[in-house]
Amino acid sequence: MSSVPPDPALQETVAAERARIEAGRAALRASYETRPLTRALLHGHATLIDGAVIRVWQACRMPMFAALAAVGGYGRGELFPHSDVDLLILLPTPPDTGLGARLAVLVSALWDIGLAIGHSVRTVDECLQAARADITIQTSLLEARLLTGEGALFKHLRARYHEQLDIREFFRAKLLERDQRYARHSDTPYALEPNCKESPGGLRDLQLLGWIARAAGLGRNWRELARRRLITGNEASDLRGCERFLQHVRIRLHYIAGRAEDRLLFDYQERLAHAMGIEPSLARRASENLMQRYYLTAKKLTQINGILLQNYGNEIFSERGLPAIIINDHFQAVRELLDLRDENVFERHPPALFECFLLLQQRSELKGMTARTLRALWVNRVRINPAFRTDPGNRARFLEIIQQKRGIVHAFRGMNQCGILSRYLLPWRKILCQMQHDLFHAYTVDQHILMVLRNMRRFTMGEHAHEYPLMTRLILGFERHWLLYIAVLFHDIAKGRGGDHSILGMDDAREFCEAHGLQAEDTELVVWLVRHHLTMSHVAQKEDTADPQTIQKFAATVGDERRLTALYLLTHADIRGTSPKVWNGWKGKLLEDLFFITQRLLRGATPQQALRQDTRLERARQTLRYHGLRAGIEDELWARLDAVYFMRHTPDEIAWHTRILYFQVTTGDPVVKARVSDESEGLQIMVYAPDQKDLFMRLTGFFSRMGFSILEAKVHTTRHGYALDSFILQNTNDDGNYRDILSLIEHELVITLHHPDKITRPAPGRLSRQVRHFPVTPQVSLRADEAGRHYILSLTTADRPGLLFDIAEVLARHDINVETAKIATLGERVEDTFLLTGGGLSLAARAIKVERELLERLDIRDQGAGSGERI
Repeated sequence: MSSVPPDPALQETVAAERARIEAGRAALRASYETRPLTRALLHGHATLIDGAVIRVWQACRMPMFAALAAVGGYGRGELFPHSDVDLLILLPTPPDTGLGARLAVLVSALWDIGLAIGHSVRTVDECLQAARADITIQTSLLEARLLTGEGALFKHLRARYHEQLDIREFFRAKLLERDQRYARHSDTPYALEPNCKESPGGLRDLQLLGWIARAAGLGRNWRELARRRLITGNEASDLRGCERFLQHVRIRLHYIAGRAEDRLLFDYQERLAHAMGIEPSLARRASENLMQRYYLTAKKLTQINGILLQNYGNEIFSERGLPAIIINDHFQAVRELLDLRDENVFERHPPALFECFLLLQQRSELKGMTARTLRALWVNRVRINPAFRTDPGNRARFLEIIQQKRGIVHAFRGMNQCGILSRYLLPWRKILCQMQHDLFHAYTVDQHILMVLRNMRRFTMGEHAHEYPLMTRLILGFERHWLLYIAVLFHDIAKGRGGDHSILGMDDAREFCEAHGLQAEDTELVVWLVRHHLTMSHVAQKEDTADPQTIQKFAATVGDERRLTALYLLTHADIRGTSPKVWNGWKGKLLEDLFFITQRLLRGATPQQALRQDTRLERARQTLRYHGLRAGIEDELWARLDAVYFMRHTPDEIAWHTRILYFQVTTGDPVVKARVSDESEGLQIMVYAPDQKDLFMRLTGFFSRMGFSILEAKVHTTRHGYALDSFILQNTNDDGNYRDILSLIEHELVITLHHPDKITRPAPGRLSRQVRHFPVTPQVSLRADEAGRHYILSLTTADRPGLLFDIAEVLARHDINVETAKIATLGERVEDTFLLTGGGLSLAARAIKVERELLERLDIRDQGAGSGERI
């Protein structure tokens, strides 16, 4: 407890200042809403807090020898509505007990007037020692501003600080700090919910530029930097525009959230757009227009940031005037960077806009471009006009960039950043910084395409062969594999136009290929890949690939092995490029199985041979012999299984089931066995029990309560009335410690199966923020297969807890049997497919009723919140 007695005068001051701050903040907000000027608000708020802090300092009768300084953003004189107030209490010597008690009263009083205080109490020596040890403290002291107290002591600190400051070390440390910050935000400005302060292209990047300029004495604002020719006048204006926009975003976020919130969460994006006067368009929500503007701002800031930091480095390390190495008539190398030989190269010779990227690819000693080259690229991007686009030399050079052995992804990222790509490929403009609120893409459309391009390039690189051995073998044997890069560039280029982007993108791809002189067969391959880039994923994840008709239909669509290989490579790269959460080993196995089955069919095998039905039983028998089981032990069980079972299970699964059930065939107790599946990166569960009503629904409910997500279900009934079901599961918590819970799952599920009359609904769970703010309209399709013996139920909806249980409950109510289920979870969106029998589905009225009930159950608008997990 403080030894300082209560002070009535201080209490009056605290009450008065609290009221004054509340009134002042309300007035500042009202003024901002009337006339939104960021500088007036931020400086006005800092001035308001200055007065309150000084008066509390005085009311606490702090000693004359102490000084009070504002540091950090507050020291800059900028204070956002709910930002912390960072203070330095500077003393000539460490405080004694009495002064320590008075300081505690001061800090408590500052909190009581409604400020979120961040404070430190240090001597000058302690400040300098802390600055040497921590770049964050060193930076905050750079902007220290005296509020009240002993001015000479503060001046002494400033002098000692600048004597100690090593600008070169400061520059290096700030760049390292920036790299760490970028890494925490996945090195991209284009996240779904970026942090407007900390993410790449955010306010912190602007502050970084200001800190280094101030520390190096290069300037205190953008105009001063322009006068020193570190940036152009236009770049200074662009920086101020970026700064104002990001300040508006952060101010509005603080007001909307009612607290210090810097993340553009889905919860706030629509309200933020409305507050900033951004309206919806015909094809986009207001929030999507807001985010596109945000991404374009971050893109511009990132570009200028790179130019200015490079110029800072030249000034700080005195690297001007170093000898240049001549490359050709247009370019030279300076400090391992590609440089223009004069400022007017692009103006005199526009083809050099492509040539510079080609040189970076061809000359491995070049690490990048100089600041003036980057600036000139941006300024001269407008020279890419119709004449440039139709010039045969430029078209050949663009293809040459695509065909290089190295640097392709780097070149396309650079062309995208500098505005070259959107000027040359006109459809690219429409997808630039376009967000995809489809609940599974984690990047804007243009960044997703570049990520897919990166994945495709990695397939060709030896250092990644251990990650993608099959992909590497296939692409290295694929003649003119650069055609796949063109397909990547166009596969999603028609996103956001309305209609099927796969079909719309075909026209863009064909126009490009024909204009660039590709052979007819190569053009047709690229156009076909754009049209069908989703087909293989759909068949593998949503259709019954054990059905010969399904495989024959897919093989007919593909036509030949070259197209199959190309589509497999593109599909693999595309899925991996959507989001780190979408790809898993199970999807990889589905695609690989479909590839090899179709490959065998295209090479002349019959459907049965392609599916290896003729060798499947023999391979299962070999596995049984390997495990020491004598010949013939499988006969009794296999006699009770029909051909459908053997078509839908792999030889390994057949052998596993047989080994488990060898001693269980004649018993009536449920048998449950679990094992870790390396192929699916999850668990495989086998359930063998007397068939019972609502069994599938009860199993889905059990897995949901255990926190598992079902990836695949194979449901089979033997000839003697037993259910033999198998499931592929993944832990929704993604901890991967499956071996520790195998026995628990087996034990608990057997108990559940012993009580067939007890059906426990999974606990409701909380919907994700993505689903709440960007709901997916449920779609249900129920149709007969070509033979008319089964019905295929396809569902598309938003992911939510208990979803599969609700589906199973509707099906059970109508006595519909599930034979197989494929569950495709794409981020927060699910696309599930079920093969059904029974329930009188041949009657149109019955099928329509089932569809209607499913749509009602899939509607999330009335779903409650809770804490469960989806299955």
